[in-house]
Amino acid sequence: MNLRCWFHCINPECGAQYPIDQVIYRCSECGSLLEVAHDMAALRSRSAQEWRELFERRYKTAEWPYGSGVWGKKEWVCPALDNNNIVSMYEGGTNLFWAERLGHLIGLDDLWIKLCGNSHTGSFKDLGMTVLVSMVKQMIAGGADIRAVACASTGDTSAALAAYCACAGIPSVVLLPRGKISTAQLIQPIANGAITLCLDTDFDGCMAVVKELTKEKRIYLANSMNSLRIEGQKTVSIEIVQQFDWQVPDIVIIPGGNLGNVSALGGGFSMMYELGLIRKLPRIVCAQSAKANPLYRSYLTGFSRFEPMEAGKTLASAIQIGNPVSINKAIDALKKFNGIVEQASEDELANASAMADLTGLFNCPHTGVALAVALKLLKRGEIRPTDRVVVISTAHGLKFAGFKTEYHESRLPEVSSRYANQPLELPADVEQVKKALFERVEKTRDLEVNWNIWS
Repeated sequence: MNLRCWFHCINPECGAQYPIDQVIYRCSECGSLLEVAHDMAALRSRSAQEWRELFERRYKTAEWPYGSGVWGKKEWVCPALDNNNIVSMYEGGTNLFWAERLGHLIGLDDLWIKLCGNSHTGSFKDLGMTVLVSMVKQMIAGGADIRAVACASTGDTSAALAAYCACAGIPSVVLLPRGKISTAQLIQPIANGAITLCLDTDFDGCMAVVKELTKEKRIYLANSMNSLRIEGQKTVSIEIVQQFDWQVPDIVIIPGGNLGNVSALGGGFSMMYELGLIRKLPRIVCAQSAKANPLYRSYLTGFSRFEPMEAGKTLASAIQIGNPVSINKAIDALKKFNGIVEQASEDELANASAMADLTGLFNCPHTGVALAVALKLLKRGEIRPTDRVVVISTAHGLKFAGFKTEYHESRLPEVSSRYANQPLELPADVEQVKKALFERVEKTRDLEVNWNIWS
């Protein structure tokens, strides 16, 4: 099967095309973002059932590189890559967790959490970075004068870039907003040897700088405006459907910051639909922090206008973005998928995250945003109790231990910690321990009865 892919301008009035190995991020004709296009006619030469069987046979095997959740779908992602140039850490294949108890508490019969943070660097960003860094490795092998790969980041992108570049032996450069990411997120690129620059600005300011740096073609851009990243991230939607035995959920809720993930997951669902692997599309919901909600504000106008904003400080730091690069792609995807955009306050996201933890999860604040939005939509009737709902958990909670600690110590601004759980400090006296223990047991055993995040 002779498969190929290329960059394609997203502007329908332009449609310019560029080679997949060209150093280019925006259309040189009209300035629009690019997307990776595939030869769909060639892909249709294999039936839907044959694709399903191929993906099932490869899933989490030891056959290089197909055991990766991304490279098991290589023909749909980047067939132009030589397997010898693929840089993979067995990304993907993450748990689709049936949140049965949490669903019971909030009134959803079929709630699932896609734990994308159960990956090498602890976030879904690994899925896109394996594609991008692999292509850079191939370009360098072909003679391209690329000296380093650079990104602006709120934490997770920098961690993924640093790890994959370290694995490939390619220098990486990360620009971070000083004092605005967690210690765990800062130490990851440092540990992997990235040239780490902490700038006195926010993410949008870092993004402006890295755009200028990467005009020098020897520095390759790794942010999601580079659509190679989106190709890896779209495998999340394919994997979800595969894990449901090729059935499509009703609702998918995605935390949104720079908004690449909205179009990425939409792209995966669209590709499955076009190739006949699925017969319906889910409804996509983008969840934003109320402190960084430019897409939500645009949604309120029916997407008739969009205005960048200065993002306020939010606990959901990875989506603290006021001028998202992928805004047009995200809006297009939401229109196609009958999309909804909703926001969550600091109090709502923190308490939703804490409540989920009490049912066995340990989720990041961005997952808390998505869970809080799920609750709002359920309460309004836009999600039905019988809907199969999948919440995309973008990062591992261990990256945000400070957030968890401050929540349970009731030290988070704008948050009333309804589910704070402090250790009991007691003398080593059996009777006092028994008394305190049974008082606490009685207080917590009726969680189902007392659950109400909005009270």
